Amino acid sequence: MVNKPAGLMVHDSKLARGESDFAADRLRDQFGKPIFLVHRLDRATSGCLLLAFDRDTASALGRSLMAEHFRKDYLAVCRGWPAPDQGVIEHALDGGPGKPVKKPAVTGFRTLATAEVDWPSQQHPSSRYALLCCSPHTGRFRQIRRHLKHLHHHLVGDTSHGDGRHNLAFRMRGVHRMLLHAWRLSFPHPGLGRELTVVAPPDPEFLRALALLGIDPP
Repeated sequence: MVNKPAGLMVHDSKLARGESDFAADRLRDQFGKPIFLVHRLDRATSGCLLLAFDRDTASALGRSLMAEHFRKDYLAVCRGWPAPDQGVIEHALDGGPGKPVKKPAVTGFRTLATAEVDWPSQQHPSSRYALLCCSPHTGRFRQIRRHLKHLHHHLVGDTSHGDGRHNLAFRMRGVHRMLLHAWRLSFPHPGLGRELTVVAPPDPEFLRALALLGIDPP
C-alpha cells in the first residue's frame, strides 16, 4: 500500500489530458520492477492505493474487490450536518462520460465530528461542516462525491460536484485540495487468508482543514 498524494493521477487514461506524471510510473521507478494496481483513486483524492508486484496476486486481490470482500473507509469533509448522523445512501449512478447506463451504487456513512464556524454563508452568520467516514460498497465513478451531492451535503473542495461558496471559504483560508482521503483498507491477504487492515494518515493540508474546524483527526 502507498499513500497517494492529492492531485496526482494514478495512471494514464483518456482523462489525463496531456498529463505526464502518474503514480504508477513513479512507483515502477521507485521499486525498479513492474507493479500492478489493484484499484484506482481519483486524481483529487489522497490515501490508500493498493498494488501488487506480480500479476497473480493482483488478480486474487481484484477478485476479492469485485466480490466486495474489501472494506474501504474514506474521510470526507462535507457542508452541513447530515441527519441522521449515519446511514446508507442507495442511489444509482452512471459510469461517467460516455457511459450513460446507471447501475446500483451504495455508500455507508457515519458522522465522526461536527463543527460550526463564524464564516458567513448566504443569509447565515455561520457555516456548519461535518467530518464523515464514508464506506462505498460499490465502485462507481466518483461515487462518494456524487452521493454526498445527492444528500445535499456537498464534499468540500470538489470543483465538479461540490458547492463553490464553501470551496472558496476554504481556499481563502489556505486549503486548496478536495477533502476526500482514502483512510483505511481491510481485505483478505491472498496468500495467508487472514484479514489485513492498512491505514494512510491524512496529509498536512487535510489536517489544516480539520484544525480550522476545531476537529481532531481520527
